[in-house]
Amino acid sequence: MSAPEIPSPNADVRMRGFAQRATVEAATAWIDSVLPAFSALPATQVALSVASGCILATDIISPVNVPGFSRSMMDGFAVRGEDTYGATAYNPLSLRIRGTCLPGKSFPGTLVTGEALRIMTGAPLPAGADAVLPVEQTELDGLQVLARGEVSTGKHVAQVGEDIRADECVLRAGRQLRPQDLGVLSSIGVSQVSVIRPPRVRILITGNELLPAGTPPDGFRIADANGPMLSALVMRDGGEVAASDMILDDPQSIREALLSPAEIILVSGGSSVGVEDHAPRLLAEEGELAIHGIAMRPSSPAGMGRLSGRLVFLLPGNPVSCLCAYDFFAGRAIRALAGRSTAWPYRQIRGTLVRKLVSTVGRVDYARVQVRGDDVEPLAISGASILSSTTRADGFVIVPADSEGYPPGAEVNVFLYG
Repeated sequence: MSAPEIPSPNADVRMRGFAQRATVEAATAWIDSVLPAFSALPATQVALSVASGCILATDIISPVNVPGFSRSMMDGFAVRGEDTYGATAYNPLSLRIRGTCLPGKSFPGTLVTGEALRIMTGAPLPAGADAVLPVEQTELDGLQVLARGEVSTGKHVAQVGEDIRADECVLRAGRQLRPQDLGVLSSIGVSQVSVIRPPRVRILITGNELLPAGTPPDGFRIADANGPMLSALVMRDGGEVAASDMILDDPQSIREALLSPAEIILVSGGSSVGVEDHAPRLLAEEGELAIHGIAMRPSSPAGMGRLSGRLVFLLPGNPVSCLCAYDFFAGRAIRALAGRSTAWPYRQIRGTLVRKLVSTVGRVDYARVQVRGDDVEPLAISGASILSSTTRADGFVIVPADSEGYPPGAEVNVFLYG
């Protein structure tokens, strides 16, 4: 799907309003069409200790068997299984205790018929033994052990390569590493792994009215809320925050910031058509403003384009609009470059609306909702500056552009924030 026609790069669109808005589908299609040119980020080596959450760049082939030797899975006695056949609590069989086998050490001799060897969990099975009799099934009698149960050959013994075989592909490229994966990698002697380098994302927060994040409001100035939110979202989606900078509404400062080293530039604020909304014009002049204005609520002033090998996303300054535009567009690109699924990282549930959810045909609506059991209650879907609506909400419902909304009792998909 092609992007809508936009003014020429040198046109100044400020204070003219949007002549037309792209559909969400057109904006998403544009992102997907340009991603192949950005997707070949080089791999990097990281230590196993910091690899959790990273995306594997190559297949992992085990160089060894795990375990590399037959080992006991129980505390008890290493035996020849046939020596225990017929043993019961009422008919115990006596075996001579030959010695003890501990983890990390091998027993120097060979077990013969009628003998047993004390053995601990993880210790190598001695030569001549083929099973382990659990301590619970034994009774000591001086230098003898009484077998009060029988075990078959191989019982309670981990065989060579039972867990992982040499030359086996343990993990495939593209896998997001989990804590248990790191344990497996360590077990085959891997201390570093080749992972996809996280895309570098530079966050530019614009607005003369803004104070640094976490600063108490002062007069007509307000604290930056979008910087901390966007940084957390970028890290969630596998990106690396190269910097999060506050920029005045000054064209030269914004132009220089747009050329900062990064794969992706996020501009928060100044994305619309107001007097101080410089970013769209600068992007059109310096690079490509592919999309500006999207048929959705909130986030209609969002835009996107390319500049000197960078993907640039223009996110509205209103916090809910910023969150919505990030989730729909910027997050998709970051996840793709990070080697992750482009799908939203939100769990979905089905629920029933307790009251009507109103929308307008021709635009996509991002409606915050609360969930109570199976009931879904819409919060206000207007008020793009009411960031607290997202903290009161349990998630959101997407109303497609061809719908006027949903009546009470309708079943809807809810994307959960948690």
